[in-house]
Amino acid sequence: MVTLADVARHAGVSASTVSYVLSGKRSISAATRERIQHSIDELGYRPHAGARALAGGQTSVLALMMPLRAGLSVPVMMEIAMAATTTARAHGYDVLLLTGEEGPEAVRRVEGSALADGMIVLDVELDDPRLPGLQEAERPSVLIGLPADTAGLDCVDLDFAAAGARCVDHLAGLGHRRLAVLGEPPAVYARGTGYAQRTLTGIRAAAAEHGLDLLHRPVDGTYAAVAAAVTRIFEERPGTTALVVQNEAAVEPLLAVLRHQGRAVPEDVSVAALCPDQVAAHASVPLTAVAVPTQDLGRIAVERLVARLRGEPARGTELLTPRLTVRAGTGPAPTAPGDGRERP
Repeated sequence: MVTLADVARHAGVSASTVSYVLSGKRSISAATRERIQHSIDELGYRPHAGARALAGGQTSVLALMMPLRAGLSVPVMMEIAMAATTTARAHGYDVLLLTGEEGPEAVRRVEGSALADGMIVLDVELDDPRLPGLQEAERPSVLIGLPADTAGLDCVDLDFAAAGARCVDHLAGLGHRRLAVLGEPPAVYARGTGYAQRTLTGIRAAAAEHGLDLLHRPVDGTYAAVAAAVTRIFEERPGTTALVVQNEAAVEPLLAVLRHQGRAVPEDVSVAALCPDQVAAHASVPLTAVAVPTQDLGRIAVERLVARLRGEPARGTELLTPRLTVRAGTGPAPTAPGDGRERP
């Protein structure tokens, strides 16, 4: 195993100088820092996490706060966590996964201990109770998601408002005039989750721009809940010819319900979704969809946090441009009026 002393001999400096470079406790010339970093890279030196924590308050650990709450898409969150973990390891960090619904207490626990050097926060609410603690903390943080006020915060997310609008634009271009949205579970809206609210805002704005009739129904992802919602939609708006689905868990139940009702996709009803590509592409009817870029979100969040730990300033908000992939789930609107199905 390569030691700090080995690095010092290779770089031609004292062990204390190497320690100062690693801890940042003293100012070292740029040339010396570069020489030491070259030796670290060439020898493959990895500081012992416990020793770093004692010497400089650094743990080489990043905390990933991912509360597993009602209505949360666990597969999406785990994909983000996997991407974050892989990227963190490439930068010499491990990831501490915090899944409890601790809210501000989790921030205080990380900030007041040697658990981690910085924090990545998921499932961000518009008025997130964790924000005051994150803004006051000495340890840097990056949010995957947007609160209502992003001032002074480091945030990255999909542009969900634009994603919702892209789905509506696509359906309007196919001639659909009556749309319904199967949204996230009611609990997600009740706690003011940012991405759900922003998606709905984008959908409503695009529908208004195109002059479309729009209906929104929050729904749990069970077959019974989806069946009840779809039945109610066609009873209230019999001319509905297109559905936008944001709730990933509702995708297959929805397609099963439409089959049971005798509505063909896309001949009778077009379906577009906001969900991971693998869900849309491998559905029983491959769906036109805006993908949730889980890999990019996890990677960018870690890269931003590592940059902060190296002394770089916060970069503010970055919204990833949505990408719509057209598949078999959408087609031209039926030409006959009525319940959305063509008449003989």
